[in-house]
Amino acid sequence: MMQIGKNYTRITQKIHMNWFVKWWCKRGFLAGLMALSMVVTMLLSLPLSAQTASRLPTTELRGVWLTNIDSNVLFEKQRLDKALQNLKDLNFNIVYPTVWNWGWTLYPSQVAKRVIGKELDPEPGLQGRDMLKEVVEEGHEKGLAVIPWFEFGFMAPADSQLAKRRPQWLTSRRDGTQIWKEGTHDRVWLNPFRPDVQQFVQDLIVEIVKNYDVDGIQFDDHFGLPAELGYDSYTVALYKKEHRGKLPPKNPQDAEWLRWRANKITNYMKRIFKAVKAVKKDCIISVAPNPQRFSYDFYLADWAKWERMGLVEELVLQIYRNDLKVFNSELDRPEVKAARSHIPVSIGIISGLKGKFVPMQQIETQVKSVRDRKFAGVSFFFYETLWNLTKEPRLERQASLRGIFPTPMKHPNLLAGWKP
Repeated sequence: MMQIGKNYTRITQKIHMNWFVKWWCKRGFLAGLMALSMVVTMLLSLPLSAQTASRLPTTELRGVWLTNIDSNVLFEKQRLDKALQNLKDLNFNIVYPTVWNWGWTLYPSQVAKRVIGKELDPEPGLQGRDMLKEVVEEGHEKGLAVIPWFEFGFMAPADSQLAKRRPQWLTSRRDGTQIWKEGTHDRVWLNPFRPDVQQFVQDLIVEIVKNYDVDGIQFDDHFGLPAELGYDSYTVALYKKEHRGKLPPKNPQDAEWLRWRANKITNYMKRIFKAVKAVKKDCIISVAPNPQRFSYDFYLADWAKWERMGLVEELVLQIYRNDLKVFNSELDRPEVKAARSHIPVSIGIISGLKGKFVPMQQIETQVKSVRDRKFAGVSFFFYETLWNLTKEPRLERQASLRGIFPTPMKHPNLLAGWKP
């Protein structure tokens, strides 16, 4: 039908143009201008439906992150089922449930049991259940794709069982300190350069891909490392080995020192990509980072390089900004444009935090900016602030979301034939 519309357009244009030329010769210049105006009007009106149809998107990512931070949506099957049903009714098409957080897995894990001593987060609402299995089964039944989110990456609470049982796995600053403040919480970071740490994280990821019918696996900046860390004895020895005995630079922002560590993480990302694909070729590797400059300078996560290497099959860029000009400037960054020519690039939009209200008007405006630039879609952080933790009435927020997503639509999938 689309081809017929295009042929009709070309034939109609040719007929009207031939008529116009003959008319011009007979009636003269002034009359010709009037005729030209008529022809332009006809050309704009007659074939536009066919041209417009060919430009309408056939897919759009409409996602949301499900986390156990400031949310209990994962802690009861009935509550989880209701949430998924609500999302289906509002024409969402993908969810990103956290599966690795606070130093625990949120699904029964034999890998975690072996290393941490417990197979599951001790949260009472998760006991006797397999939350991930429920999300996958219920989500798929409702037409939602499910891509588990490896939320904490290499990060863990300072008082976690993982940190206590494997203190040698932790990395540090140049002064030997290890605590990383995230809000009021004390965190530590596993050393992403150690083979035993790398194997543990890989085993967790592969375990999910093997045991669950997931549509993909997602990482973010926490799959990197804060740039001020990496001065532990193992990493220093490794750097010296590769630099003829030279110590790492004192300045954690030294360009070569940043690049050396970022390249190590990139090599590990390549290893993870291969390990996942060896188990399930159609499992999407999704990355949800901050803008490139921040990800690289502060977390050594060089996602632009990952994308160029073909290691990222879906990018959901977190642009959590209130200022629309700043928001739009991030959309227009050259590395973002480059990624869009290869893979589906969607934008992560903040819908609020426990202590941060985001009005629906801001959300609608940002969605419009994303659509105006023809990105692959949007994902909201996070579920609880879509209509629960908010100052606006629940029904009004849901009505607005229904207006944003008025009809069902499939999510873009690079492995299922998506084209830029």
